Amino acid sequence: GVTRLLLTRIPFFKEIIVSSFACDSCSWSNTEIQSAGRIQEQGVRYTLAVTSRQDMNREVVKTDCATARIPELDFEIPAFTQKGVLTTIEGIIDRAVAGLEQDQPVRRATDEEVASKIDEFIGKLKQLKEVHSSFTFIIDDPSGNSFVENPHAPQKDDALVVTHYRRTPQQAAMLGLEGEEPDEKPADSADDLRNEVLQFNTNCPECNAPANTNMKLVQIPHFKEVIIMATNCDSCGHRTNEVKSGGAIEAQGTRITLRITDPSDMTRDILKSETCSVEIPELEFELGMGALGGKFTTLEGLLKDIRDLVERNPFTLGDSSTPSKTEKLQEFIGKLQEIVEGKTTAHFIMDDPAGNSYLQNVYAPEEDPELKVERYERTFEQNEDLGLNDMKTEGYESEGASGR
Repeated sequence: GVTRLLLTRIPFFKEIIVSSFACDSCSWSNTEIQSAGRIQEQGVRYTLAVTSRQDMNREVVKTDCATARIPELDFEIPAFTQKGVLTTIEGIIDRAVAGLEQDQPVRRATDEEVASKIDEFIGKLKQLKEVHSSFTFIIDDPSGNSFVENPHAPQKDDALVVTHYRRTPQQAAMLGLEGEEPDEKPADSADDLRNEVLQFNTNCPECNAPANTNMKLVQIPHFKEVIIMATNCDSCGHRTNEVKSGGAIEAQGTRITLRITDPSDMTRDILKSETCSVEIPELEFELGMGALGGKFTTLEGLLKDIRDLVERNPFTLGDSSTPSKTEKLQEFIGKLQEIVEGKTTAHFIMDDPAGNSYLQNVYAPEEDPELKVERYERTFEQNEDLGLNDMKTEGYESEGASGR
């Protein structure tokens, strides 16, 4: 037979390798996917409320280390029991049915009672495809490399909840990450860091060739210190940059609202941390936490990055798209371009629970009439996402001594 390999990139996800095998002698065929990127820093869990037949057609990338669950049937596909696959929710159910039916003739001959129970369960799985009643579909991937399509992108999908979490030691060991500890290096003084560009070796995210990442500590006027990291690959020419906060998480979250009224607003400096979400109410647009990563750019640069993110989505503008989706996305891109060109007014909202995002006040140190900065108390869920609920910074020495 012949195996064909295709390296492709899925927006809101990572690079994957799609492999397809076909045998001309017996006509047997098989397809599977493997992640072409590295294991992500955090695991990911997608929870989807399936309420219609359209939901069954959502694209799904399920890696071999991901677990798929349907709580209503107490059904679970454990990790490493199937190869990675690029399919739909209906395809995952069909694959599970085919796996259960495979050994049914043997079971009927050896244990008819077990076979009848499995037949009953297979019937329940097949009924799910008709969506007579809603059910919950969950993909839990400790590697962070699985994906469930949002057909409403770039708008928020109320039926889909995406949760990023820290891996447990057991999950890290399962992925082969146990025992990996960063090398300890002597800490440099703050003055040396401000005046020095640090460099460390890494791999290019595009071609995986060896590359260098430069890191610099920068002071933003009227704000705080941030760390700017830039990677430049000499092999393929890929360039990327990312910004991370150089300070602690603030005591309160920050919500920044800018009313865009003039083309000059596009030149405002902007720092978007990885914990910051972006909203443009006039376009009914919301960009969640983690999307686009941390960035230090201008307002125009961030809006163009959002436009590029939408344009590169094959589920909406590629071969997998439908005419209604394409028309809707083209209309959104047109309205976004009008805002960039200053032809229409809009509100630009940044909500950062960690308080580490910034939008330039061009009237500083005076107040900006078009800029509103609000500080608020974080909710329990926001503190949980930031890992603050279980963090103890006072009195832990005495507790540790008493526990010995």
